[in-house]
Amino acid sequence: MKSNKKRPTYTKKQWALFITGLIALFVGMSIIGFYGVRKIYREIQKQKLLRDNPVVEITELNIKAPILEGTEQSVLSKAAGHFTGTGDFGKGNYCIAGHSSTIYKEYFNSLKNAKSGMKVNLYDKNKKCYTYIVEEVKIVEPDETWILDDFGDARLTIITCTDDGSQRLVVVAILSQ
Repeated sequence: MKSNKKRPTYTKKQWALFITGLIALFVGMSIIGFYGVRKIYREIQKQKLLRDNPVVEITELNIKAPILEGTEQSVLSKAAGHFTGTGDFGKGNYCIAGHSSTIYKEYFNSLKNAKSGMKVNLYDKNKKCYTYIVEEVKIVEPDETWILDDFGDARLTIITCTDDGSQRLVVVAILSQ
């Protein structure tokens, strides 16, 4: 038995819309795939940095950042940076800096919510933990480098930009005994 149904015919406009839709679908999937692969790559890199380097962690603020030596842009684009020449783990004024940004997901975005009494864990390369307690949260001008000085105690100083980038947010934590 033969079917008497007639195959539909499509106009040039319908074909053009169909092809345009397929192209848009392909382009959209390509963009999503690119950003998905990029996000996975960045997460793998972050986990490697966290495994192989010192780490600062403030659990209450959901902060966990690897620490690399230096504060150049090439360092701060990947991790927090230790100011060369400042303290060491559990000794002196161990100073680190990192980006915060309302636009990008940076390590220190939630640092502005730090409060006195919060616990900060600093892990060296061997993952030995040094626990500090936040004592002070303040705003300083970018040229106020005295915050990097040694104050004769064991402290951790974390520095990031304020939301508008014009000043610096400073969190000072003292080593817990």
